[in-house]
Amino acid sequence: MVQVRVAGVALDAAGQHVILLKPLDSLPGEGRILPIWIGTQEATSILIAVEGAIPPRPLAHDLMRSLLDELGATVDRVEVTRIEEGTFYAEVTITSAAGIHLVDARPSDAIALASRTAAPIWVADDVLAEAGVIDVVTEDEAGGDPEENLEEFKEFLEHVDPEDFRE
Repeated sequence: MVQVRVAGVALDAAGQHVILLKPLDSLPGEGRILPIWIGTQEATSILIAVEGAIPPRPLAHDLMRSLLDELGATVDRVEVTRIEEGTFYAEVTITSAAGIHLVDARPSDAIALASRTAAPIWVADDVLAEAGVIDVVTEDEAGGDPEENLEEFKEFLEHVDPEDFRE
């Protein structure tokens, strides 16, 4: 397992949201980034949590966090465990008075919840190897030409298709 962080949320050429997960220990422009296509609502929920914004009314993932808080449970970790026929799978590890529970989840929901609870996010090594793409240095991390790096990433998003990750 590799611990990752949310590196960003982007739109592909078809206007679909893609969450980008990057290993914590990788240097800018090195390693791989894992793109996972997600829905608009999940993308919004993750962005709100990552940016620390407060929505006017609780979103579904805020409700999940509140329910866990009320029950005295904590989210220990989130894991993107596997990819099968282009579909990613995740688990949320929760600890409560009744013990430790593994809950099956969509990666987008798991990441949105982790973003609200400060739980670490992990990706299985074989998932990163199979579906990860070479990291392109972003403008924030730029050691080279930010415009060129941004164009390379846009080129990737324009030509990649979720079907590319199906076996």
